[in-house]
Amino acid sequence: MLGEHKLYEVRASAILTGSYVAGTVISNTELRNQLIVYVDFTKGSLTSLEVKIEFSADGTDYYQETALSVSGGTSTDSILEHTITATGKYRIAIPIKDASIKISVKGTGTITNSLVAVRASIGTV
Repeated sequence: MLGEHKLYEVRASAILTGSYVAGTVISNTELRNQLIVYVDFTKGSLTSLEVKIEFSADGTDYYQETALSVSGGTSTDSILEHTITATGKYRIAIPIKDASIKISVKGTGTITNSLVAVRASIGTV
């Protein structure tokens, strides 16, 4: 099991919309501990691409990825969205221990000539 991984086609290359659109949910991931998200983005006239990653222990209730910041002894959690502002191929690595994962994308600005494809690899390290 160590070192094994499986690649998923989450979203085939398609034009973005101004609202989040979820790709194929990745299920039965609880025996793995690493998620790699591959984003292939063509900006076109967009301002940015937003990527939202959510996790579920039961496949029903999803919890959005969070980011932590510490200032003056206070720890603050915030909902995380990955913002991408240039055409390119991006890799996002996240440790996991969840049953299901949902990856959603949306565009901001004018959608003309914009495309995004999303793949994900689930594995054990």
